[in-house]
Amino acid sequence: MRGIVYDGSETRLVDGLELCDPGPRDVIVDIAAAGLCHSDLSYMSGIYPVPSPGVCGHEGAGVVSAVGEAVTNVRVGDHVVIATLSACGMCEACGDGRPTACRATLGRSRTPFTTADGEQIHMFAATSAFAEKTIVADIQCVRIPKDVPLTSAALIGCGVVTGVGAVMNRARVQRGETSIVFGVGGVGLNVIQALRIAGSPTIIAVDTVLEKEDLARQFGATHFIDGGAEDLVAQVGAIAPHSSRADRGWFNSGGVDWAFDCVAHPDVTWNALECLDWNGSVVVVGVASQTAEFKGLYSRLTQVERGIMGCRYGSISPHRDIPRIIEMYRAGDLLLDELVSATHPVEDWEIARDELESGKVARGVITFG
Repeated sequence: MRGIVYDGSETRLVDGLELCDPGPRDVIVDIAAAGLCHSDLSYMSGIYPVPSPGVCGHEGAGVVSAVGEAVTNVRVGDHVVIATLSACGMCEACGDGRPTACRATLGRSRTPFTTADGEQIHMFAATSAFAEKTIVADIQCVRIPKDVPLTSAALIGCGVVTGVGAVMNRARVQRGETSIVFGVGGVGLNVIQALRIAGSPTIIAVDTVLEKEDLARQFGATHFIDGGAEDLVAQVGAIAPHSSRADRGWFNSGGVDWAFDCVAHPDVTWNALECLDWNGSVVVVGVASQTAEFKGLYSRLTQVERGIMGCRYGSISPHRDIPRIIEMYRAGDLLLDELVSATHPVEDWEIARDELESGKVARGVITFG
């Protein structure tokens, strides 16, 4: 079996991987398609404090080929999206529909893969979608209709749920509230289209790659700003001014109600906070290194009730939110096929990596067959 493995120093496509047999609540999925996202690049760069060697990939969809004896939610032949949350399903957080707060979903390591010479290989993000087959917990498998293309469905597993969930679950944006989105990649585009669906009348997209403007507008952005512009904050004030006579007022009033930071860079988070109106909030969706820091002015927060909040994986409950996303897609409200900028067979995975690093694609998808 082939898979893309990061060994702690380099990443390469290897052959001869073997997969363990399923336990009582395990599901083996034949991967049809897997999206390549910046979190994969971070893992391949050694940024995440997780074990290696490991099979990469965390955004996948495929067909169930085997199930453990206690599995009841899926059966052989089902098409599934894999969620990265290997939650326990029994704690208070899981019972409340908040599996992103389940302690079992972080810090655990599993080695279901072995090489031909017997070396044990870890999983990445409880998924390891960059392999012809993977093994996951039954709770991670969400059955989807067979008329949904698996190349598009794969993106639901991370980029789509993270962006849509940040708007609908974490921020709970209300109709009429204005917004700005920093970073027009796979996650940012889904933040944008979720804001459109939620009824945000002003959706400002920000990116340093100016070629992304058309894509941002296709997904629902009403304005686009060059992320490298020195007057970025002033431009936001002009779009969403304090009053007809002044872009900014007392305590930096004016600006938008919601800012979504899909980059997680200190300068971006600073600008996001500066772009807020009173009572506005920044939602940090992007993932930085474990030691990255940011700063801001206390006066932007306390007197005027602005806030900064983190968001993990769209604060989703997979078996609630993924079916809802599928419904919105099938109704024509949510764009999914349009997210797939390019597809590449697994042999050409490095092309997909280079395209993502260039910043000019929404999502590249690796296919297996």
